[in-house]
Amino acid sequence: MSDISADAYNVTAEELRQFVERFEHLEAEKADIADQQKEVMAEAKGRGYDTKVLRKIIALRKRKPDDIAEEEAVLELYKSALGMV
Repeated sequence: MSDISADAYNVTAEELRQFVERFEHLEAEKADIADQQKEVMAEAKGRGYDTKVLRKIIALRKRKPDDIAEEEAVLELYKSALGMV
């Protein structure tokens, strides 16, 4: 390899290594956050809260009110059609 292409390879390898290490660091942070979320839910469950319902509330808070209302209207329509209301 010429000196120029060898240097280019070294720079590229170092840059690649940095990307991989940054990603790995983010993966570790994500795992830490997931553990913290589990701890919060375990604490809520210990205090008597229904964690399944809490997770639904958290999901609903991420959505637009109009989307929620539309989904609930369709759900009620379907339930009525099936005689569930």
